[in-house]
Amino acid sequence: MTFVVRLIINAIALLVVAHFWGGIEVSGIESALVAAVVLGVVNATLRPLLLVLTIPINLVSLGLFTFVINALMLLLVSRVVTGFSVAGFWQAMLAAFLLGIVSGVLNWLAGTGRHRRR
Repeated sequence: MTFVVRLIINAIALLVVAHFWGGIEVSGIESALVAAVVLGVVNATLRPLLLVLTIPINLVSLGLFTFVINALMLLLVSRVVTGFSVAGFWQAMLAAFLLGIVSGVLNWLAGTGRHRRR
């Protein structure tokens, strides 16, 4: 059940960021749900591999290169999912940052984050 709630929260986060910032566009709720699923799969499979391969760059940049990886994941999802688009790399960087914040707040409010409310 937690998986479904987190999926819905991530779709809502995509819609919120797309509504308040023009760097990404989501055509509707269905596209947001599909993008959230694909982003979840990409983040669970490809992202850990990229993080391991870029450990030296991440160490030198004090972890800031992780934002680049997150932006690349968003760009990849935008190429795969119809109805979800990102304008470019720098827009993907800011969108990844904003998605992290919005998703984190929504997960915290719903009690599904790493530190669940008691």
